[in-house]
Amino acid sequence: MLGPLATFAEPHCYDLCEDHAARMTAPRGWDVVRLAPDPEALKPSVDDIEALANAVREIGRVEPVEAMVEVNRRGHLRVLRDSGQNPPN
Repeated sequence: MLGPLATFAEPHCYDLCEDHAARMTAPRGWDVVRLAPDPEALKPSVDDIEALANAVREIGRVEPVEAMVEVNRRGHLRVLRDSGQNPPN
C-alpha cells in the first residue's frame, strides 16, 4: 500500500518521496494500492493550533534566568534554583 507519510515509527513501513512513490512497481502477481489522503485531514486542527498557542504562553511564564541561582553544573547543563527559595536539606 502506498499512502501518506507515517506519523510514527513503524519498522515494517518505509516512507517514499513523491517521485519514488510514483515510479514504484510491485512484483509480478502483486497489486499496488495507492491511498489518497483527504486534503482537509492534512490541515492543522483546532487542537493543534490551541496546543501551539498554549506552548507559546507557557514560554512567556518561565521565570527569567536572572531570578535563578546556579546550584550545580555538569558540562553545559546547569541546575538552577529560584533565588528566593531555601536550599534543599
